[in-house]
Amino acid sequence: MEGAAVNALRKALDDKFGEDIVVMDLRGISTIADYFVIATGTSQPQLTALADAAEITLKANGLQLSHIEGMQSGNWVLLDFGAVIVHLFDKENRRFYNLERVWGDARVTHAS
Repeated sequence: MEGAAVNALRKALDDKFGEDIVVMDLRGISTIADYFVIATGTSQPQLTALADAAEITLKANGLQLSHIEGMQSGNWVLLDFGAVIVHLFDKENRRFYNLERVWGDARVTHAS
């Protein structure tokens, strides 16, 4: 179920012009979540649009939003759907947090 939801999410973020979309498969290496999905937005309105698209898409795929952080900050948003955690950043914060390095053991796929 989560795999199909993640694929739908990747497409939804791409449709909203999210940049550098990455899916990190954390199964077997973390109990936090099965997947991190990371994308970069170029502005606060785009980050909001990406967050809205993520919420709509994952809810439509049977996942429930349990927690959201950062919507007011304008430079990052975290949406926690349990098995799938969505990280949306502006470019500066994406470089600063560098989740791809922190979770370097995860299998990573990039949107084409």
